Amino acid sequence: MSEHSLPLAIAADHAAYAGHFPGRPILPGVVLLDEALHALAVADGRKAATGQIRAAKFLSPVTPGEGLRLDYAETAPGVFRFTVAAGTRTVASGVFAFDDPGSAA
Repeated sequence: MSEHSLPLAIAADHAAYAGHFPGRPILPGVVLLDEALHALAVADGRKAATGQIRAAKFLSPVTPGEGLRLDYAETAPGVFRFTVAAGTRTVASGVFAFDDPGSAA
């Protein structure tokens, strides 16, 4: 099982921060998962629209401007275990699954 890493860039001025929560903005989990799913799909040559979130756990809030990293590994054909980290702090983890065959490996 080969582990891969890539930067996950979410703009500090992303619209989701504005209302979640005023005065102490944090990134909504759904936005974090959507960005991670799309990044993994692009990196692995898959269609994001065929991806499903099989499991997700949020471990720490993400604040505007934090540098994020997506680490992932394919555990079965089209199934990926992932973590999102801000520095050494894990902020989310879970499993994505894709219906499409993806790129030939």
